[in-house]
Amino acid sequence: MNIKLLSLILASSALIATACSESTETTDAYKAASSTLGKTSPVGRWYTQQQADEGGVIYQTHCASCHKPDASGTRNWRQTNANGKYPAPPLNGSAHTWHHPLKGLKNTIRMGGIHLGGAMPSFNDKLDNQQIEAVLAWVQTHWSDEIYFAWQSRSK
Repeated sequence: MNIKLLSLILASSALIATACSESTETTDAYKAASSTLGKTSPVGRWYTQQQADEGGVIYQTHCASCHKPDASGTRNWRQTNANGKYPAPPLNGSAHTWHHPLKGLKNTIRMGGIHLGGAMPSFNDKLDNQQIEAVLAWVQTHWSDEIYFAWQSRSK
C-alpha cells in the first residue's frame, strides 16, 4: 500500500472516530493534543519552526482581528452576515482551509476573498511572498498531523 493512501486512510479513520465519539471528554482531549502536534516540531512539514514563529507575529498583526488570535475563526462561518458576506472561517483545521493547495491559500491571502463572497481584503500590498508563507506556516501549526497529511495528499 502506498504511503499517500495509508496516510489518507489513517486521517479519515481519525476524523471519523473523533466525529462519532459520544464522549465530550475524549473529543476535548483529542482537540487539545491535536492543537500542539505541529507546534513542537514541524517534522515532515514544508515549513521550518522559524517560519512558523515569524508567521505568528504577522498573523497577530494582520489576521487575528477577524480569524481570532488562536485561528478559531467565526463560529457561524458558513452563514452570511447582515452584509451578505461570509465571515472569517477557522484556520485551525476545523473548517475548509485544509481543502485548498498551498498555491490557492497564498492566492487567497494576496487577492482576498471579496470576489468569493467573503469580506477578506487583499494583502498583496501589505505582505510579500515570504511573509505570506510564514503566516501559512503558523496557521498549519494548528492542524493536527491527520489534517496536515490529508491536506498534503490532496495538494499533490
